[in-house]
Amino acid sequence: MTQDWGKRTKLVHHGARRSQYGEVAEAIYLTQGFVYPDAEAAEARFLQAGADEFIYARYGNPTVAVFEERVAALEGTEDAFATASGMAAVSGTLMAMLRAGDHVVSSRALFGSCLYILEEVLTRYGVEVTFVDGTDLDQWQAALRPDTRAVFLETVSNPTLEVIDLQAVAALAHAVGAQVVVDNVFATPVFSRAVELGADVIIYSATKHIDGQGRALGGIICGTRAFIRKTVEPYMKHTGGALSPFNAWVMLNGLTTIDLRVRAQAASAQAIAEALEGDGRLARVLYPGLPAHPQHSVAKAQMSGFGTVLALDVAGGKEAAFRMLNALQIAVISNNLGDARTIVTHPATTTHQRLPEDQKAALGITPGLIRLSVGLEDTADLIADLKCGLGMI
Repeated sequence: MTQDWGKRTKLVHHGARRSQYGEVAEAIYLTQGFVYPDAEAAEARFLQAGADEFIYARYGNPTVAVFEERVAALEGTEDAFATASGMAAVSGTLMAMLRAGDHVVSSRALFGSCLYILEEVLTRYGVEVTFVDGTDLDQWQAALRPDTRAVFLETVSNPTLEVIDLQAVAALAHAVGAQVVVDNVFATPVFSRAVELGADVIIYSATKHIDGQGRALGGIICGTRAFIRKTVEPYMKHTGGALSPFNAWVMLNGLTTIDLRVRAQAASAQAIAEALEGDGRLARVLYPGLPAHPQHSVAKAQMSGFGTVLALDVAGGKEAAFRMLNALQIAVISNNLGDARTIVTHPATTTHQRLPEDQKAALGITPGLIRLSVGLEDTADLIADLKCGLGMI
């Protein structure tokens, strides 16, 4: 029985569909439509598609279905729906489940595009959004109301790596009947315990660790079968945010090695954080695996590992941060994360550029902050590269 398989076995085999040719690797069903044997069969399928019956690639596809089933098995949810990108997963989830007059409570520390969905898009259509300091349970308690439909949070925030007590927030949300929706990218599917801790809907940008090699965009929404098929699927299939079969195939190949990659990257991230902690040229080293991290105990309790991303706050501000970035020889400057390559970015001028200065300050996005996504290079080489960069400020 597949439910008794270990995680790595599921990542390689779960949900596999083989054609009459018996291929080893998953096939790419690169088709937008499907042929019916007769008109009666077409009518029946549109009325109620059965298992492994497909109508149109925007609704579902065999390659995409394997990807969905495999991620759901990894995450521990009943079902999943794959999307064109991580942000298609975030916006699709929230738009599918919310209506004018609904109330949402969200943590304030979010990726810039998530903030845009909550601040600009949802409010445009009559959804009321209340922002709180995600690490302050009293603020969650005060903001939640009987009409709160959902709470939204990043389990580990981008880019300042605040860790929210998911179990405590879920208990508060469920007490008023709200669903708990989490962007779990920094926690990764490898280290996630989101379902166990009370999350109802778990979202990933598959572009990050699932692909893990900078090749393709994708996202996925995990939840109960009723939520995925009765709430998410109708919205997504009519608005067009479906994952392409080719990208699903790329993601399936990424899944086979995600456990090995993420564990190696997290071990390097821990070593780098420890090596740089206390360096006088840095105002802060932020990594949940450091005992000095404000939510270290929470991270230790709710994740089986501390992730692949850390943040370095260069004491000299933007100019010093830019000198460091420009001096690096191994780490590349880009705005992705979870890649096999080590990637650095300056959030204040890139991913969070549009935020007002006072909001950046409130979130801890200082002019000197650098987000570092650790790749698969030799740890010693990365430490040497970063110390060389620091020597240029």
